[in-house]
Amino acid sequence: MLRRLLFLLACLALQAAPTAQAAPDAALVRQLADDDNSRKVEAIRQLTQAADPDSARILKAMADDSLYLAGDKVLIIDGDQAFDATTGKPVKAPESPDSLTINNRIRGELANALAALKLFDPDRALRLESATKLQSKVDPEMAPLLARALEKESDAEIKAMLTLAHAQANLGNPDPLARLAAVKALSETTSPTVRSLLLPLTQKETEADDRVRYKAIAAVKHMEQRLGFAELLGRIFSGLSLGSILLLAALGLAITYGVMGVINMAHGELLMIGAYSAYAMQSFFRAVLPDYLDWYLAAAVPVAFFTAAVVGVVMERTVIRWLYGRTLETLLATWGLSLVLIQAARVLFGAQNVEVANPSWMSGGIELLPNLILPWNRIIIVGFALFVLFLVWVLMNRTRLGMFVRAVTQNRAMAGCVGVPTARIDTLAFALGAGIAGLGGVALSQISNVGPDMGQGYIVDSFMVVVVGGVGQLAGAVWAALGLGIFSKLLEGWSGAVVAKITVLVAIIVFIQKRPQGIFALKGRFVE
Repeated sequence: MLRRLLFLLACLALQAAPTAQAAPDAALVRQLADDDNSRKVEAIRQLTQAADPDSARILKAMADDSLYLAGDKVLIIDGDQAFDATTGKPVKAPESPDSLTINNRIRGELANALAALKLFDPDRALRLESATKLQSKVDPEMAPLLARALEKESDAEIKAMLTLAHAQANLGNPDPLARLAAVKALSETTSPTVRSLLLPLTQKETEADDRVRYKAIAAVKHMEQRLGFAELLGRIFSGLSLGSILLLAALGLAITYGVMGVINMAHGELLMIGAYSAYAMQSFFRAVLPDYLDWYLAAAVPVAFFTAAVVGVVMERTVIRWLYGRTLETLLATWGLSLVLIQAARVLFGAQNVEVANPSWMSGGIELLPNLILPWNRIIIVGFALFVLFLVWVLMNRTRLGMFVRAVTQNRAMAGCVGVPTARIDTLAFALGAGIAGLGGVALSQISNVGPDMGQGYIVDSFMVVVVGGVGQLAGAVWAALGLGIFSKLLEGWSGAVVAKITVLVAIIVFIQKRPQGIFALKGRFVE
C-alpha cells in the first residue's frame, strides 16, 4: 500500500513539474566543426529552427570565436573554464583544443541566425532590432521560424516588419501560391532591396508560374514609380538645402551690392571666416567645456557674425571706401583681399581641411520613405536660413537703419541731401552683409568641409542669385536662391553635375538678356 502511494505521488510530481528543455542533438553540434562549410551552414540553420536558449548559447559562442573542438567533443571555452557545448556542463579544459575555422559566409549565417533568435526575446527593443536587421537579408529556410515569431508577436510595429520578412523568405517557396502571396505582400513596400528581390521573378527563366510572374512585374513597376517619386522629393529637399546656403551667402551680398554697387570678390572668404569661427568654438568647448560640447554651435553663431562683421568693416574702411564708382579697381582689390584672407586662414589653421562635427541634436534624420531620409542638419539649416531672413526683413523694413539703407540704395544723392549719413551707412551695411555671410559659413560648416578655399565655390553662385533676384531685393534673393538650388539639383539627377552647371549658366544668361533688372526690380522715380 505504501509503495502504491509513493508511486502515485511520484507520478503527480512528474506531471506537475515543467517539461525540461531537450538538449540540442550532439551530432548536430558536432557538425558545426565540420570541414565542409555547407554542412556548417546546414547545422547553423537547423539549430536556429529550434529557437531554444541552448541553441542560441552555442551559436553565440561560435560567433564570438569561443567554440573549440577537442577530440570528438565541441566545447565552449571562456578563459580558463570549459563547458560541453551540447549540455552546458563544466568539463576539464583541454590542453590544446582546435579552434573552428569561420569565414565570411559562416559569419553572415551566424549573424542572421542570432538576429532571428532574438525575435523570441522578451525585450521589445531586442526584438525590434532583430526585425530591422532581417529587413535587408532573409533566407527561405527562415520562413518557418519567422512564421512562429509572427504568431507570438503582439507588437504592431514589429509584427508589420515580420510580415515583410516572412514574405521575403517565401519568395523561394516551392509552392506558387505561397510565392504569389509573398509578392502581393511585398508590392506595397517602397524599398530598393525588396525591388531587387522581386526583379528575378519577372523573368520566365526564373519564375515559371505566370500568375506569380505577372504579379511581380506589376509590383516592380508600381515600386519604381514610388521610388522615383521619393527620389524626386529627395532632390527637391537637397535643392532647398543648397538654396538656403546660397540665400545666406547672397543676402549680405545683396545688401552691399545694392547700397554701394561694390562687386566684392572676397565675399566667399567671409563665409570661410564664419566656418572657421564654428571650428574655433568647437575647439574651445572641447578643451574648456567638454560637458557642453553640443552647444558649441549656438555659441558660434554670434561669434561668426561679429567676427565676419569686424573683418567687413576693416575691408570697407581701409580699401573699398576709396574705390567707390571704380568697378574694375574694386574687382581687383577685393580679389586681392580674398587671397590675403585665404593665406591668413592657412597660417592660422593650416592648409588642410579641419573637422567640424555635427552636435548630437543635429545627427540622424527623419525617414519618410525607405529610400528617403531627411538629415536633421539640413532641416535645421533650412530653418536657420528662414530665421535669418526674417530678422533681415525686420531690420530692413521696421528699423531706422533699414530705412536709411533702402534710401541710399534707391538714391544716394537725395538721401545725403536729406541728412542720411551715407558714409556711415556704407560701413554699417557692409558690416551687416559680412556678418550674414559669416552666419552662412556656420551653416555651411555642418554639411561641407571647412578649409581655406571653401568660399571660392560660392562666390559666383552668390552673384548669380543677386543678379537674377534683383539688386537690393530680399524677395528676389529668396526666389532666386531657392529656384537655383532646386533647379540645379533636379538637373544633376538627370544629367550630371557638369552639364547641370552649364545649363544653369546658360539659362541665367538668357534670363538676364530678357530681363536685366532681375525678378524684382527696384521701384522709384530716380532709379537708374
